[in-house]
Amino acid sequence: MDRLLVVRHGESEWNAVRRLQGHADISLSAKGRDQALALRATIQALAPDFVATSDLKRARDTAELLGFKEAEPLAGLREHDVGSWTGRTIPDLQAESGGAYARWRAGAFTPPGGESWIDFRNRAKSAVSTLAEKVSGTLLVVAHGGVVRAILEGFLDITPQRIIPVGTASLTVLRCQGGSTANMRLELFNYSPIGPVFDAPD
Repeated sequence: MDRLLVVRHGESEWNAVRRLQGHADISLSAKGRDQALALRATIQALAPDFVATSDLKRARDTAELLGFKEAEPLAGLREHDVGSWTGRTIPDLQAESGGAYARWRAGAFTPPGGESWIDFRNRAKSAVSTLAEKVSGTLLVVAHGGVVRAILEGFLDITPQRIIPVGTASLTVLRCQGGSTANMRLELFNYSPIGPVFDAPD
């Protein structure tokens, strides 16, 4: 693999009200579909050689809107499982959790019944590494904000507390020096053709 393109799905119906999704299979909002269509020309111009997507609907539908209906769906690219926090709004968790939400966001807390940050990071990294072995050129992964953060830590050692929430329907790009995932560099982060997003929901 020479280059890794990672797209967060467009805004979902739960993103719009800042409700945590985790593995819940939530559809894109109308805004999210428009966001994905706005990014389509950029992704098409980059001409990925292989496309994979999380198997959750919001990611699969984003991949299709980007022009890749046949993208390979993988459970390994699912969002971070937030356990009992699934469906809870972020403002409520921030008010009620006594700092647990901030620790979760930094990778230092696991909600009851949820997936630890380390397990999630390793899952996402393993999924991408397996794909990278099959691709000689450019790989496109359509997934989730948490997956983007997991990839940045897994391959670049950038910890989650150092990464802002990733914008919906945004593009992050990593370049492999010499085709090796052991030598990756960040080329682009959180790009959106309709402008930067600084307050994206988790």
